[in-house]
Amino acid sequence: MIRVVWGTGSAHTAKGSFDRALAAAGIHQYNLRELSSVVPAGADIEVVGTAPDLGPTGNALDAVIARQTSPPGTRASAGLAWARDDDGSGIFYEVGDHDPESVAELLRSGIETGCAIREIDHADVETKVTTAGAEPDRYATAVVVATYGESEPLL
Repeated sequence: MIRVVWGTGSAHTAKGSFDRALAAAGIHQYNLRELSSVVPAGADIEVVGTAPDLGPTGNALDAVIARQTSPPGTRASAGLAWARDDDGSGIFYEVGDHDPESVAELLRSGIETGCAIREIDHADVETKVTTAGAEPDRYATAVVVATYGESEPLL
């Protein structure tokens, strides 16, 4: 099972805002292992918003991560697009920017290119974009993350 989750956060540091965005998505207790953007054949994709319990704190969680962290006074937008072939295989395409409209456009063009390379019909593209508002003295982060399965022990 692949779950699509998202969140936004703000803080006085860039790292703090990222941590808050991960917390809003429910994945702040895991060590994220970033994957390239391939969807395995037959995988179910569920758009859930906030992740359920995926295992013990500190475990590794495989993920495709769309992220934007912006300086104080600037919005942050992140988006994920995905398309699948007849056998269920497919791709994700991830974008981060300051402007949600730019993110949406970059997702459209990026997923089209990825589908063309893999000869996937991109008629049924799905997307999720989230935006963190600008605050004058705080960094803003937006994340959209596709989590793969349950977490795994690192040790």
